[in-house]
Amino acid sequence: MSLVGAAKSLLLLGRCAPSVKQNASKIIVKKLELDQNLLMYFPKNEVYYAHDPENQCKTGDVVLIQELSEKLTTHITHQVLKVVYPLGDVTDPITNKKVAALRNGSVTYRGDLEEIDNLYGLTEKRFNYDNAPKRGWQEDKKDFSHKKSYIKYHESGEEQPYSVPR
Repeated sequence: MSLVGAAKSLLLLGRCAPSVKQNASKIIVKKLELDQNLLMYFPKNEVYYAHDPENQCKTGDVVLIQELSEKLTTHITHQVLKVVYPLGDVTDPITNKKVAALRNGSVTYRGDLEEIDNLYGLTEKRFNYDNAPKRGWQEDKKDFSHKKSYIKYHESGEEQPYSVPR
């Protein structure tokens, strides 16, 4: 496979953001850019619009995208292959453990929290992952990510639940 062919089949991992485009999702991919003066890498976000006709990814999901062989529009250049991690349900790829939180730069796993609960006793404030409902149960109540959104150009003082800031 040539270098051009390898670049076309390049897969990117990114986080889904709110999008106003029909049948497309806005994906933010975090890359590292080298500063030639400091010889240090700094994070840089790149935005891609990926073709998603089934609306399989929601805001906050980590998705895998691939470049299309030819562009659908001037903005839509990639396609969504699959949702790797839904929002709030991340699995560590090395240990295959479910992640509960990232605190002070270290990862806390759900299994570790259960061991702590067994040692010290279960607290009432502890979130129970096993009995929690699946994502999407609050659609039309507190979760409006499935609704058609629009770009918010100005502050009118009115409630605009489906608007996306510019």
